[in-house]
Amino acid sequence: MTTAQTPRSRSPFGRTKTDDGPKATFGQLLPYLYEHKRILGVVIALSILGAVASLAQPLLVSQVISVVQKGEMLGGLVWLLVALVIVSGLLSGFQHYLLQRTGTSVVLSARRQLVRRMLRLPISEFDTRRTGDLVSRVGSDTTLLYAVITQGLVDAVGGALVFVGALIAMLVIDPLLLGLTVLVIAVSVVTVVSLSGRVRVASRKQQEKVGDLAAAVERAISAVRTVRASNATEREIAAVEKDAEGAWRMGISVAKISALVVPIAGIALQVSFLVVLGVGGFRVASGAITISSLVAFILFLFMMIMPLGQAFGAINSVNQALGALGRIQEIISLPSESEFDAAVVPMPAVTTDAAISFENVRFTYPDSSIKEDAPQDLTVLHGVSFDVPRGQRTALVGPSGAGKSTILALIERFYDPRDGVVRLGGIDIRGIDRHALRAQIGYVEQDAPVLAGSLRDNLTLGAPHATDEQCIQVLHDVNLTEVLERNELGLAAPVGEGGIMLSGGERQRLAIARTLLAAPPILLLDESTSSLDGLNEQLLRAAIDAVAENRTLIVIAHRLSTVVDSDQIIVLDHGRVVGTGTHSELVKSTPLYKDLAKHQLLV
Repeated sequence: MTTAQTPRSRSPFGRTKTDDGPKATFGQLLPYLYEHKRILGVVIALSILGAVASLAQPLLVSQVISVVQKGEMLGGLVWLLVALVIVSGLLSGFQHYLLQRTGTSVVLSARRQLVRRMLRLPISEFDTRRTGDLVSRVGSDTTLLYAVITQGLVDAVGGALVFVGALIAMLVIDPLLLGLTVLVIAVSVVTVVSLSGRVRVASRKQQEKVGDLAAAVERAISAVRTVRASNATEREIAAVEKDAEGAWRMGISVAKISALVVPIAGIALQVSFLVVLGVGGFRVASGAITISSLVAFILFLFMMIMPLGQAFGAINSVNQALGALGRIQEIISLPSESEFDAAVVPMPAVTTDAAISFENVRFTYPDSSIKEDAPQDLTVLHGVSFDVPRGQRTALVGPSGAGKSTILALIERFYDPRDGVVRLGGIDIRGIDRHALRAQIGYVEQDAPVLAGSLRDNLTLGAPHATDEQCIQVLHDVNLTEVLERNELGLAAPVGEGGIMLSGGERQRLAIARTLLAAPPILLLDESTSSLDGLNEQLLRAAIDAVAENRTLIVIAHRLSTVVDSDQIIVLDHGRVVGTGTHSELVKSTPLYKDLAKHQLLV
């Protein structure tokens, strides 16, 4: 049976990727806004009320001028004008608060969606992507969505009403002056539209460079001890600075284009004002319009240019956000590891003698950098077949690169075989729900990570409901009582980033304790004692023996002394099974195993 693989050479949007990278459309931005439609509706309503209040002000000013010219009493006109100014300011302040709140909420929604998808991606995606770049998408890229809300997009709705209202009022006052104004504005609009596409491309490239920088920093910090010990600090600084300069250069590119967009509204206002002032003054002198009408026209001109500036700002911020949104959507649009699973069945009861079976399994790690017609043979497992007896201990041995860790990864369904079948209790594991499958399996990786946090956080990762007494007992079982006692915080004691406050052997024992606490029926141990001294290895083996009763164990070990008493030993070489049996049987039947045993003084 062959499992279909998602083509790595195609983009998540259903077309082949180009050098321009993933592109996002405005339509893909709308769901983030629609999620907050109620608050945005209130903001739009406030914007419309503010627009009405603003449009009424020039009309009142014109009335005030006319009344003053006639020598009449102003009456309540002044107070009405003051009230409109105050109301307009209050509406603007409340609207600003709602926009800031909504912008922050949009960023939170994007981050939630991105993290939920990211942590469900197939393991193969993490094999080919840089951690720092993924972190940058969650942090830096999502932040740009904030600008879409707070820098004019929603404000542009009320602004559009002000623009249209001002346009109509100016048309009524003097069509000739309006024609000259529109001509100036049309030139500015065409210029902004022509530049908007360049802003989007430059912004996306800037975010990619920021992702490169984050990846470089993550790489340097995670290996800082190795870097220092290798006297490579200056070289690493130079490498990070190179990526920082790349991000800076793209930031300058964005700034250059934005510098052309931003002042256009101001230039349009100044030119329009000068034209209106010059031509309008001539028309007042000729009696075509009154002074009060010219003042009202100028006020409406300012009101019309203001939303135009908001629209230009919105176009700029939206295009920058779309550049970042393309990178966000690239991850969100990727299929999760279970998206293409066939119909799953409930976790079956293990009734067969074999807890786990491999039937002619072939596997090749996905590698997007290798072309399909390339001659390289990247196959890791070549027709591997074996049974793991239920309730017994099976050891996988062989030289490095023989495929031992790959077998455990296939059992955990981090990957699916290219051909053949892996069965659990006689059922193809591709038909079993992944969550239910992994609940039956405890897996200790070769370099099992310790998570930043406390001892309790690490222990309860796979057993969230474990009591403190159970945690303390399992620490005692793996000889970590000293770690527990050397800090007065006990189980709440921090372990540091990556478990740096623990020794290598303590980190490995803590990872094993985490698995033992969950007590699954199947245990997968990949070189679980490689970092331990003789005493701790002996104590740990005793602890494993205690919990292994009535459980199925699959153990990988290079030191044959740790697995010679296994019920079954499977010898692997270059992705093939070359021998199966007990230690005494394999010494007689399998030359490779005999050679390994001889080098370790076991024969």
